[in-house]
Amino acid sequence: MSSNNSLDFIHFVIKENILKFGSFKVKSGRYSPYFFNSGLFNNGISISSLANFYAKTLLHSNIKFDVLFGPAYKGIPLVTATAMMLGNFNKISKSNYSIGFAFNRKEEKNYGEKGLIIGHPLKGKVVIVDDVITAGNSVAKSIEMIRSYGAEPVAVLIAIDRMERYKINNILSKNSASEEITKIYGIPVLSIASILDILQIIKNDKILMKHYNSIIAYLLKYGIVHQK
Repeated sequence: MSSNNSLDFIHFVIKENILKFGSFKVKSGRYSPYFFNSGLFNNGISISSLANFYAKTLLHSNIKFDVLFGPAYKGIPLVTATAMMLGNFNKISKSNYSIGFAFNRKEEKNYGEKGLIIGHPLKGKVVIVDDVITAGNSVAKSIEMIRSYGAEPVAVLIAIDRMERYKINNILSKNSASEEITKIYGIPVLSIASILDILQIIKNDKILMKHYNSIIAYLLKYGIVHQK
């Protein structure tokens, strides 16, 4: 069942025109009837609102963590804003716990402070913060990177779970990308919302309901679930 946080999030991204409907070529090469563009969180108010949803989702999971990690490039503002929002929550609760965060460079720096990681040292329990998971390749690289520093990845936190299968040697996977991450690496994928939340909103919207059937058709072809 959808939570208030999930549905509020979908209402928010639709209102801000960050979640769009139509026909969009996505990273997988498919033409999707909807597209979530986290790059449009490009001002202080919108990124703060987004971080609030991320922080609430993470806290409600009750997962214990020490550091947040954002994979370059889109993960960088997401992890920064989420750490700041968690810090604000701690001020309200009068906690002295400050949330450390880090992100990576695309290429390792061999001068100055050197290295691949910027920010807090990767140690203890680490949560990866990103926008969406398509094929899971970038998340897999982040997990391996975190482990190479001796830290323990404990969860992946994303905005929307598309709940899609992906191709392995031209064969559709049995599980979604999120499920594969959990199956292979043994860590949960937390999402603020999913495609099911999007469907729940648009099927009751007089303007957006015209996109409902195309999303259902897309899920029947590529997804692991669908609604009637």
